[in-house]
Amino acid sequence: QVQLVESGGDSVQAGGSLRLSCVVSGHTHTAELCMAWFRQPRGKEREGVAAIDRDHRAFYPDSLEGRFTVSRDSGKNTLYLQMNKLIPDDTAKYYCAAATCTPRWWQSSLSPSTAEIWGQGTQVTVSS
Repeated sequence: QVQLVESGGDSVQAGGSLRLSCVVSGHTHTAELCMAWFRQPRGKEREGVAAIDRDHRAFYPDSLEGRFTVSRDSGKNTLYLQMNKLIPDDTAKYYCAAATCTPRWWQSSLSPSTAEIWGQGTQVTVSS
């Protein structure tokens, strides 16, 4: 059974940085999974903030303006999200997700409906 466990969430001031981690376990070929980070502010819908395929190609929504960077270490079965220049609107619970890589996965990689497995989330709070 595949499990995703996020960590690294914290309370920071605006302008600060955080790095989230997501450890994948229970999958024979973790490197073959397509992975993504989502966030869900309280009372709002879940949205994709970064995705990465098995070839380490990354995808982001334009709204983030290059502040977030996703990466993966296949040897450690770990996904990362580096978040810089944080703003209060980044406050949310951040989730790691995994999916089977399909030829057209990238077209909807930032859509929550694409995710097949979810972690429990880690809270990020940014104060002004």
